[in-house]
Amino acid sequence: MSPREIFALRDYLGPELKGRTLSDAHHLVSLTDILSQTVLGGRLGELAGRSVLLKLSDQLSSGLAMIELDGVARRMLLCPPDLNPAHLGALIADAEIDAVVTDGPERWAEFGIALAVTAQLPPADCAPAQTERATEWLMLTSGTSGVPKIVGHTLEALTGAIVAEGPARGPAPVWATFYDIRRYGGLQIFLRAILSGGSMVLSDSHEALADHIARLNARGVTHISGTPSHWRKLLMSGSAARFAPRYVRLSGEIADQAVLDGLKAAFPGSSVGHAYASTEAGVGFAVNDGLEGFPADYLGSRNGVEMKVVDGSLRIRSKRAAHAYIGRNASALTDGDGFVDSGDMVELRGNRYYFVGRRGGIINIGGLKVHPEEIEAVINRHPDVQMSRAKSRRSPITGGIVVAEVILADGTDPSRAGAIRDQILELCRAQLAVHKVPAVIRFVDALDVTPAGKLARTDA
Repeated sequence: MSPREIFALRDYLGPELKGRTLSDAHHLVSLTDILSQTVLGGRLGELAGRSVLLKLSDQLSSGLAMIELDGVARRMLLCPPDLNPAHLGALIADAEIDAVVTDGPERWAEFGIALAVTAQLPPADCAPAQTERATEWLMLTSGTSGVPKIVGHTLEALTGAIVAEGPARGPAPVWATFYDIRRYGGLQIFLRAILSGGSMVLSDSHEALADHIARLNARGVTHISGTPSHWRKLLMSGSAARFAPRYVRLSGEIADQAVLDGLKAAFPGSSVGHAYASTEAGVGFAVNDGLEGFPADYLGSRNGVEMKVVDGSLRIRSKRAAHAYIGRNASALTDGDGFVDSGDMVELRGNRYYFVGRRGGIINIGGLKVHPEEIEAVINRHPDVQMSRAKSRRSPITGGIVVAEVILADGTDPSRAGAIRDQILELCRAQLAVHKVPAVIRFVDALDVTPAGKLARTDA
């Protein structure tokens, strides 16, 4: 394939699309002018053909560096801000990193990296770069305490779902996401903004939620995504009343009916949809009918994606999926037929499949396996509950019991806590097997969320 047949991100940033911007809490950059600018100090040529680690402290310089590097570097590994430094050496070796783009104090020579390029904002003027090759995009899996797996993608795979949807109708969207764009969910929104001809407003982990929403309003955000945990935090904050996007998207966790209904009530003029995607399987599908789960007829071949359920686990095969795990001892990413085993467990009820939890997230209650998400979905249906987390606690009698931590909806009278506890238990007894019913319900003020935007899960 010749360079002229290779598309890179810069090819979607033509000068005919005026007024496009990429911004964070501190800087606003023109996506129209960026083709003749650099955050790499004019040193892009030194990175040509190299395997580059992108390790920067902020999303904006990361996104601009991605645009510069794509089509020039051989591969780039996106490093999320919460990466354990102890894992750097193994990841550098597995990804065959020979250069780094950074703004940090690390001594890269200790990792055998001789070329370190410092990224700086604001961008400086430079000659426009040319696309030379198809860059391999490397991303890290989340949710593990050990060294994360490296997942290899092409730009074509990463943008497959976006291209399949076709051009955006109406005015160009202004996208935002609660995710970090160095994670798969956030990168998808960054790519949507680039390919759609729109703009994007980046999140800031140090920014108060009310200030973040004010900034989204000031930038005219029309489309926004996040995990259900992100959205529950927004609904609890009271800031939702000051925000009116056209499109609200959920992904990354199970979108239960309570959070979908809560978003529709908070944003009555918005379209609310939830998407299924994973770092390995890519974007599988989107559901826009306002209901949790997905229609059973999504299985089979649909919109270029094949899906099936094997032993309760959703499996996906498509050109949007990653092509391999990367590393010296990397395991196979797909089975013999090319399907990615997502590890997400589903149940068929009537003509619809419902997500019940992660295969690796099962808790043990008296020798029986329980998905905590299934319990949380029932608890969250109570009108006075904003958010919940189910976990196990060791018991000398049964071996384990379910403990549920619950955040009450804003404005709930604390004197009603006892009655609400009884009502939650009634709901659970009516809809869950006996061993899944919480033995203990604790009312709490907050629940931890991981840097990836998912509910933090630990057993007691």
